[in-house]
Amino acid sequence: MKVTLSFEESSSSDVSIMVDALRASTTITLALNNFKRIIPCFTPEEALDLKEKVGGTLAGERNGKQIEGFDIGNSPSAIKDFKASEDTLILTTTNGTRILEKMNSKVLVGSMVNAESAGKKSIQLATNHIDVVMAGVKGEFAIEDYLAAGEILYWISENLEECELSEYAQTAILATRDYELAKEAFLNSRTAKRLTELGYRDDVELSVMRNITDNVAIYQDNELTLYI
Repeated sequence: MKVTLSFEESSSSDVSIMVDALRASTTITLALNNFKRIIPCFTPEEALDLKEKVGGTLAGERNGKQIEGFDIGNSPSAIKDFKASEDTLILTTTNGTRILEKMNSKVLVGSMVNAESAGKKSIQLATNHIDVVMAGVKGEFAIEDYLAAGEILYWISENLEECELSEYAQTAILATRDYELAKEAFLNSRTAKRLTELGYRDDVELSVMRNITDNVAIYQDNELTLYI
């Protein structure tokens, strides 16, 4: 099995894992505790229009801040305990939902919080190539995505009998083997500092936790649902 690491765009037509650790991937993963489906939208206007048509809960942010008029932001710590009367979440974010639009493969969503499960489920789904795709921030590399990707790649490599790891993927795995060091880098990343300034430190501290859920979202027919 070929296993690679990419930035923004996937090199695989088989299986890709989208990683936007702060915060879309973590929000999506934990939202599956309370919602049956998540519909990603690429603009706030599209999200509002969809709400009019299908109902549901509106969640989203731009530049880290909750969008005015939305029910909730892109906040994993808030979404995990959110009580909604409807089973659909409509989500728009600055980076993660944008990356989903570019995928031409079967797509799973991974983060630190579900790294082991995301890695193992990608093996179940793939036939020849798994590509872990870092979302980054506005076209720039983000260390938190690199570290979350490395944790996912570790579990893929540990559970494949034959694994052809790219050197880029190998370096990401090595970067995560000392969890305390990786955690420090994650918590002090550019994105983490910005979110802390905006009052979302709880989201950062939740998003760096490893393997606290088995939830893995799969993106099919423009919807995210729990991959069983």
